[in-house]
Amino acid sequence: MTAKVPYADVEVGTELPARSFPVTRAALVRYAGASGDFNPIHWNEKFAKEVGLPDVIAHGMFTMAEAIRVVTDWTGDPGAVVEYGVRFTRPVVVPNDDKGTAIEVSGKVTAKLDDNTVRVVLTATCTGQKVLGMSRAVVRLA
Repeated sequence: MTAKVPYADVEVGTELPARSFPVTRAALVRYAGASGDFNPIHWNEKFAKEVGLPDVIAHGMFTMAEAIRVVTDWTGDPGAVVEYGVRFTRPVVVPNDDKGTAIEVSGKVTAKLDDNTVRVVLTATCTGQKVLGMSRAVVRLA
């Protein structure tokens, strides 16, 4: 695959379509099975609270993966992501109900680089609190 977004059509300041990603306890259990990360802070409310957390929290890598979907959906090609990094600033707390919570993600092109690449800065929040800091991707466009 190749990115569907032409480099020439993108300017600094271009905003990517924002997305909301639901997070439920069931999604965390599925992610634990796929990733092999069965740390009880991600599924056991009693344990999470015993170690000082407010409740069960989403896996950091789950949160990171959901955030980059804004970029991969925009480009149409997950392989277009050349670099990606974040800092985990606040956990995503997932209540034990049918609704769970949501990660709200937006992105903006902040630089046009060499080789048809751009830098995208992502903003990821949950219940109004920033959950990822310094969330940046370098993406190769068409």
